[in-house]
Amino acid sequence: MEMRLFSVTFRTVFWRFFLFKDCAASMFSALQSKAQQIVQSLYGLDGVHISWERPQQTVFGDIATPVALQVAKRIKKHPNAIAGEIAERLSKEPSVDRAEAAGPGYVNVWLKPEVLIEELMRTREACTARDTRTEEHPVIVEYSQPNVAKPLGIHHILSTVIGQTLVNFYRHAGYPVIAWNYMGDWGTQFGKLAVAFKRWGEGKKVSECSIEELLALYVRFHDEAEQDPLLEEEARKTFVMLERGDEGVRAFWRDVVGVTKASLGHLYDRLHVKFDLDISESFYEDKMAPILEEGTKKNIFTKGEKGALIVEFSEESKLPPALVQKADEGTLYATRDLANLRYRIDTYRPERILYVVDVAQMLYFQQLFAIANLLQWKLPELQHVVVGRMRFADKKMSTRKGNILRLEEVLDEAVKRAGDLIKSRGDSIQSDDPQDLAEMMGVGAVVYGILSQNRQSELVFDWDRMLSYEGNSAPYLQYTHARARSVLRKADAGESIAFPQCIAALTEAERALVGTLQQFPHSLQEALSGHLPHHLTHYLYELCQSFNAFYNSEPILQAAEPQKTLRLALTALTATVLKCGAELLTLRVPDRM
Repeated sequence: MEMRLFSVTFRTVFWRFFLFKDCAASMFSALQSKAQQIVQSLYGLDGVHISWERPQQTVFGDIATPVALQVAKRIKKHPNAIAGEIAERLSKEPSVDRAEAAGPGYVNVWLKPEVLIEELMRTREACTARDTRTEEHPVIVEYSQPNVAKPLGIHHILSTVIGQTLVNFYRHAGYPVIAWNYMGDWGTQFGKLAVAFKRWGEGKKVSECSIEELLALYVRFHDEAEQDPLLEEEARKTFVMLERGDEGVRAFWRDVVGVTKASLGHLYDRLHVKFDLDISESFYEDKMAPILEEGTKKNIFTKGEKGALIVEFSEESKLPPALVQKADEGTLYATRDLANLRYRIDTYRPERILYVVDVAQMLYFQQLFAIANLLQWKLPELQHVVVGRMRFADKKMSTRKGNILRLEEVLDEAVKRAGDLIKSRGDSIQSDDPQDLAEMMGVGAVVYGILSQNRQSELVFDWDRMLSYEGNSAPYLQYTHARARSVLRKADAGESIAFPQCIAALTEAERALVGTLQQFPHSLQEALSGHLPHHLTHYLYELCQSFNAFYNSEPILQAAEPQKTLRLALTALTATVLKCGAELLTLRVPDRM
């Protein structure tokens, strides 16, 4: 129930904001202008803002406005009378089928079928990626950010798939984008691994080790360090050796990075995640000294305890001091991130940089951006795209004997459960390749289960909801797409069907589906502008509901013309929108299921 209420609220806000800002040449903007002219003509009022909403049910019209309430306050007349007068005038417009006064001062408007159908051309166009912004400066999206010698944990899926989805959104809208994987391959944690491998590596070559073996060594280091505190100091010294160019340590480091990248490639492929660059922390080794020198000369970096370099912020900022260089002259994340930012600005001149990172790093990014401003750099738009923490509906999944819960294990389990579901459904699920369908459903369920939640909130991992055929889930979307494609195959129709030019009337189910399809361009825009993928998932869920209601109530292949062509065209456009939306969310949809 809560999900449905949220959906309705979202839809109302969505139409109010986008109908006239993003569709200046549409039928809606023309109606907007006409309604303002009517208000001025009837009541002599200028500057009246007319907001349109999409009613929850088509029996209340295609669009509605509460403008009479606004006018009533200014001219001291009953809003119902005003709504009736405005409705009478709007009924005479060529695009309007009828208009009525309703409720406490609302005007409900039904548009002519041909006008509604014509507006669907915008929906079809929105399914095609644009290339209109190729001359603009790029958007850099940094995401995933794995650490060297560690497999991806389930929590890594948050930044990874949300970041990839934002890359897809920007590219689809025509922006030049650089998808950047910023691996943590530098720092004291590497010194810990080097010490562990030297002590307990049992003479193996690093290149022969699996990433699980490297992780086990790292975990052992921490276990042993509890008994022997000197290990921590040895690790710090080893990292300093790496920074100073010790060839033996560097060779070990290169092998570890190679093992890590090789192990991640297959997993990224399964998630349909692709990067343009994977320039990691180590790249900035020789680029940090100029930053430290610049900050020191500008008196922004000052000496702290034992000679460390710190940044102190103004009292107004309410930010605690930040460390940019340790007392032993070792560098930190902040040092490398400042060098990273300087390099990106100088090399790519980006319009904006998005850091898709856990909410726990909020203070860190506030400090980082503040330091960049103190350095008086000419900055692009910088944004920390906050990702909430993960919680498990099944508490058994939250730990694995103190070890991380590996993302690949979760995907394998999801695929297994999807395969079991396919078998349990018998002939009701048909596929030429059940294993590929299980992969599509299982991986899609995990990804969609994340993206369907507000990234700014706590994200809940719930198997039952993710693999449901009924609720807001990937299998439901995939099933609906397959159902639409099945209809088109039976009709021997292609992916794109022209709408008939003359339609006398629309049934309630047809009108509801048309209205939902019209919202697709705007849902894309809202998901992009807020960097909120869940707006698109909620829209796709509503489209699935609307199409299935249409499918269950209206004969398609048995309908007489021109209704048959209309319904096939609506079915084809639904399939196109579902596939486009799914792919933007990194999902695949089957043609048969």
